[in-house]
Amino acid sequence: MHGLVNRAIQCFLRDTYGDAVWQTVAAAADAPREGFEAMLRYPPATTEALLDAAAAALDRSRDSILEDLGTYLVSHPNNAALRRLLRFGGVSFADFLHSLEDLPGRARLAVPDLNVPVFELEDRGDTLHLTCRGGSPGAGLVLLGLLRALADDYGALALIDHAGDDEGGDIITIRLLDQSHGEARRFALAPTA
Repeated sequence: MHGLVNRAIQCFLRDTYGDAVWQTVAAAADAPREGFEAMLRYPPATTEALLDAAAAALDRSRDSILEDLGTYLVSHPNNAALRRLLRFGGVSFADFLHSLEDLPGRARLAVPDLNVPVFELEDRGDTLHLTCRGGSPGAGLVLLGLLRALADDYGALALIDHAGDDEGGDIITIRLLDQSHGEARRFALAPTA
């Protein structure tokens, strides 16, 4: 597993629940207490142990932790660079959704060995169906949280749900009700000082 994945879990736990929770999870998962190096590779079992330990320590399901991780990746101030990268996908939330199929290629430009899922977007009139295939286990749930946070970020009102699996891929349904429902978070192409 790419170290970026484990590092994201580590940072999510530390930033959201504090260092004591991270230390408990790291000890239970037999993970390095000082944390993960983002550009190294780790056995997939390490990531699984991290998620199991986090679920036990927080008394929450893995699914809810993965979804919250996706939300964290967009909404926490420590992830401003990732948020900016994602917002390059379009001026509106609909534009962003239609650019998702290009996201894996853009991600591989930055991190060539990252196992990024493939996205397929199908417009079915009032509902978009986004299929997420491949990537790390739980990638569809992380994407669910990420999409919900980005809808808020764009000021859009959308119903976004995990509709299950289809031939090994997660299906997410998106009903975009209002693109300008609320005020979008401030966004600039360049970071501000």
